[in-house]
Amino acid sequence: MRLATIKWNHEEIAGIVSVEGIMPVRTLNVAKGTAWEETFFDLIHTGQLKELTAWYNAGGKEELDKIAGVVPYDQIVYAPLYRNPKRIFGIGLNYVDHAEDIGDAAPQGFPGSFFKMADTLIGPEDEIHLPKLKEAVKTTAEAELGVIMGKDCRDISEENWLDAVAGYTTILDMTEESILKGNEFLKGNPRYLTIVKNFPTFFSFGPQLVTPDEVPDVLKLEVQSVHNGEIYAKNVVSNMTHRPARLVSLHSSIQGWYAGDVLSTGTPRAFGIADGDIAECRIYGPDGFSMEPLRNPVVDLKKHPEKE
Repeated sequence: MRLATIKWNHEEIAGIVSVEGIMPVRTLNVAKGTAWEETFFDLIHTGQLKELTAWYNAGGKEELDKIAGVVPYDQIVYAPLYRNPKRIFGIGLNYVDHAEDIGDAAPQGFPGSFFKMADTLIGPEDEIHLPKLKEAVKTTAEAELGVIMGKDCRDISEENWLDAVAGYTTILDMTEESILKGNEFLKGNPRYLTIVKNFPTFFSFGPQLVTPDEVPDVLKLEVQSVHNGEIYAKNVVSNMTHRPARLVSLHSSIQGWYAGDVLSTGTPRAFGIADGDIAECRIYGPDGFSMEPLRNPVVDLKKHPEKE
């Protein structure tokens, strides 16, 4: 099943993706007399997402086609899947090719990890704002596979990692590289990832979540960093140094997970972005599988201070 959050009648509501458009969960409740939660975060947090997925796979998909009230795609305005995850957790230099590209070795024993604040979060087609701070002169975007955690948990084994997962999504994670690498005091020091990762608008996710049952083998997914419509870099999840099963399991034994936590698993390669650019994440898989692309326009606040 695929789900999204859309802007509709001045609200942000959850819906199920269908051939014709997005079926709001609210409309489904009215038609069937059900009481599913109507926002995406609440569906995850209450555990109802798994119940809704089971209904969908047991005939609900066909039933949706008979219910009136779908919002057609030409009227869809996507929002982020939700606004306030407890934690956003990022993984750096997780593809060997990316680490070599910036002159670093891929972390082996433990992944290179960092937290992002929820107030960095934007959704599809929202503007990425390049900082007006004079020291900020090189911002990069990173296309990544996102893993959305489905429950509060600790000490999940690698074999059972999917028990803790609500689904997958597309992510664009931004970094202010000039501050990280351009100052001799900061150069190469990962302690400063907190600074360079947490400018407003530096994390975009959505537009859709794909439940794990639709992805038979996550290791075969190809993540593409796309700059102004051109593929800048791509790589397959199996080429990660720390694959999703290990990331979910390892961090469950450190800080644990809360339902709705977002894990951003690393990028094939970061690309520089400038005013007027379009940053994009695309994810593909075998047998014609694809996720809905995530796109965001770029605005430089040094040139457009009125946008702040």
